[in-house]
Amino acid sequence: MAICLAACFSTRQSNKLEVKNFDKEGHRGCRGLMPENTIPAMLKAIDLGVTTLETDAIITKDKKVVLSHEPFFNHEISTKPDGTPVTEGEEKNLNIYRMDYTDVKKYDVGLRPHPRFEKQQKIAAIKPLLADMIDAVEQYCRDHKKQLPQYNIETKTQAATDEIYHPKPAEFVELLVGVIKEKKIESRVIIQSFDSRTLQYLHEHYPEFKTALLIEDYDKKAFALQLRDLGFIPSVYSPAFSLVTPLLVKQCREAGVGLLPWTVNEREKIIELKKMGVTGVISDYPDLFTGL
Repeated sequence: MAICLAACFSTRQSNKLEVKNFDKEGHRGCRGLMPENTIPAMLKAIDLGVTTLETDAIITKDKKVVLSHEPFFNHEISTKPDGTPVTEGEEKNLNIYRMDYTDVKKYDVGLRPHPRFEKQQKIAAIKPLLADMIDAVEQYCRDHKKQLPQYNIETKTQAATDEIYHPKPAEFVELLVGVIKEKKIESRVIIQSFDSRTLQYLHEHYPEFKTALLIEDYDKKAFALQLRDLGFIPSVYSPAFSLVTPLLVKQCREAGVGLLPWTVNEREKIIELKKMGVTGVISDYPDLFTGL
């Protein structure tokens, strides 16, 4: 497998992720405990000892990079500036790609009880700029003498919604990389995506950046074929945890690729996957990592 992959795909050693310790990643900060993709969620995850902060990036009308899983205001978590809840019927019309950030930050995404995360603390919170989140985390770690984390940032793009909910991959990646370079954290960033186009653009223009190929649970295509379609060997292969098998662990190890399953919310499963040999996991509940 390793010989075949090396022969079939171009790669650069600088794009290899060397995981020396089990990578404990907080999903959207720590979605199970704090409002997702907010600064308080990231700081809580740091307190819980994560090694990597996992988050999602979108783009506003005025070209700001913002933390958000959806490119609109999700009705489950969002409150409008007038204090009324966003409804399911109107959420997709609240298109953040058509809004300046001055308007985006008027919406609250932390006060409403989450229907699927009963332990989630409710506090006033906004969708922050990626730059502001990085500044807050780096300062918090310095102030509290904590190790600086890695950042695993997902580009929320797909071909069907180019120029509707987000720019095309080239512009999206350039805006994202611009923030990362400005904050001088290139060596601690992984850029992940389900959209191979953004990863391919990164590999061509910024081969020094680590990349992670996200894989949905319904994608049953063979590992080697997925890498063939991507066109290069990424730093990390990141499938839904249900897809992890001993064979996949072996294939990733032979290819020199980190194996980072998502989203693992049971301690027993985290332990099982760790024993299988994955290089880390992503969880909504970073408190489950305690003692690992």
